[in-house]
Amino acid sequence: MNIILSDRAFQWFKNEMEAKKGDFIRFYARYGGASPLHEAFSLGVNKEEPFEIGTKLEYEGITFFIEENDLWFFDEHDLHVQYCDKLDELEFHYLKN
Repeated sequence: MNIILSDRAFQWFKNEMEAKKGDFIRFYARYGGASPLHEAFSLGVNKEEPFEIGTKLEYEGITFFIEENDLWFFDEHDLHVQYCDKLDELEFHYLKN
């Protein structure tokens, strides 16, 4: 399972979450909403320190990660994080790895 981040999405994290070198950005499964993979769960994003990293991507000194106990949510799919200009927000895509 991999995290793939577009350059525009990275800029969004820098601008909107004020992410800087040395920060950690966590993607996690949260109850509520829906996703293409699970009807009652959606993807959350938070700036926080890791506990037990299951997978990570380091991008210009910022670590994007998923905890080991959240890997089930991705069901053997890679997480692709992109930015949508039209909606002015992040988009998450799940592609089978």
